[in-house]
Amino acid sequence: MQILLAIGIVTLAYVIGSIPFGLLIVKLMTGKDIRKVESGRTGGTNAMRAAGFWAGLMTALMDILKGAVGVWIARAVFPDNALLHVLTPLAAILGHNYSIFLIERDEQGRFVRLRGGAGGAPSVGGAMGLWAASVLIIVPLGAVVFFTLGYASITTMSVALFAIIVFAIRGQWVYVLYGVLAELLLIWALRPNIRKLFAGTERVVGISLHGRLRAKKEKESAAEAVSEMD
Repeated sequence: MQILLAIGIVTLAYVIGSIPFGLLIVKLMTGKDIRKVESGRTGGTNAMRAAGFWAGLMTALMDILKGAVGVWIARAVFPDNALLHVLTPLAAILGHNYSIFLIERDEQGRFVRLRGGAGGAPSVGGAMGLWAASVLIIVPLGAVVFFTLGYASITTMSVALFAIIVFAIRGQWVYVLYGVLAELLLIWALRPNIRKLFAGTERVVGISLHGRLRAKKEKESAAEAVSEMD
């Protein structure tokens, strides 16, 4: 009976993770389908591109909660089952990345794939559910990465790495396993972005330090080209 209950909790965490808040928020605010904007993902970064800062922030906050809720439910029912506490946020990340509510079909109506996000925000939420104070470390560090390097993909992958470091320092080795598995899920979801990073074609956020320096360099190069033509 307990095994069935545990399976039910993990399944529930997946369903909660599958709720496409980015799609819903952007649709309500602008009428747009976020799946047709930029990367097509439903996370906070793409929501910001589609509908502005507040849409992105609300999406990120709701997606963080998706990762935490599963842990809270698991802890309420099985307070001493650390492994279950780890599996529930992983299920939420899977639901976020491969949402049961976002089934994509071809023209013949055949199943093609499940759509979703990249998993960064629910990964933060999972860490927060395991240890609430971790969010006060992971989010600021993630912000530093984002506003310095300017790559949303690197920021997303960094949050699970920060979780690994935080839990390793605390000696919570089962939770370190969560960080490792979450990192693998993020890397898998971001394969196209990783290829772009190696090719030098990954999009840089303009408000970041890297973005500003790149824009300045491009402006200077354009000015030099004009002067040479003169």
